[in-house]
Amino acid sequence: QVQLVESGGGLVQPGGSLRLSCAASGFSFSIYAMNWYRQAPGKERELVATITVTGGGTHYADSVKGRFTISRDNAKNTLYLQMNSLKPEDTAVYYCNANSHELRFRNWGQGTQVTVSS
Repeated sequence: QVQLVESGGGLVQPGGSLRLSCAASGFSFSIYAMNWYRQAPGKERELVATITVTGGGTHYADSVKGRFTISRDNAKNTLYLQMNSLKPEDTAVYYCNANSHELRFRNWGQGTQVTVSS
């Protein structure tokens, strides 16, 4: 019954911004570190950012460091990814998931498409 619903993607011009949301349910959101991933066509899924349980610690892939910010609102069971200064190479489907190898997190949500193009 784990559900992860990503939203907020869209088509933006290079240099633009988007804010992605991940609505989580079916598990104790506030006791799991959370991650954002992305997958571009023909490429492997990659880890974009991670955030600790309380939001006090974050980590970013080098490719997005300084441009993306991961955050969470435990009261709302929601994970966010603020994406600024977007580049065409950021084009991908973006997914959220718990930072856990438990079997109940083995499936992925539908993701949200981010397309950066002029």
